[in-house]
Amino acid sequence: MKTHTTTSATAPATAVAAVLATDGLLHLFWATGSTWPASDTRSLSYAVLGAEVPFTPPVVLPLAALLFTAAALVTARARLGRSHRYGRLLQLGTVAVACGTALRGLVGVAWACGVEAGLDPGAGDTFYWLNLALYTPLCLAMAAAAIGLARERS
Repeated sequence: MKTHTTTSATAPATAVAAVLATDGLLHLFWATGSTWPASDTRSLSYAVLGAEVPFTPPVVLPLAALLFTAAALVTARARLGRSHRYGRLLQLGTVAVACGTALRGLVGVAWACGVEAGLDPGAGDTFYWLNLALYTPLCLAMAAAAIGLARERS
């Protein structure tokens, strides 16, 4: 019985999973009370989210768990394929990751184009530039990779 499949989507899936896991690790780090790379919680919140949100364990630990779960689903979908006994669940999880990252990317595009989503654009140039140069393009690329993986027939 074959349990491991190598497909053309393995490398993109690994990249998506690596980004998700790294983000999960950052959330775990912030759960310790650290505010790196900012000097305080408020600055971190505005730099990362463009709004003031608590970076406390009840907030960041569930997000870390979600990110690690998403990374595991994408990795498993790439390695095990659709024909695995959990293939449909892995497929659904991969589609959910694609939808979530696409939604975040589209919200980032809208915000960068001036649509205010309750964010304070003047609250921090850091968020604006991180959103424009990193968060939004990365989310759109991850969405495309996850969609590609979900479309794989293997």
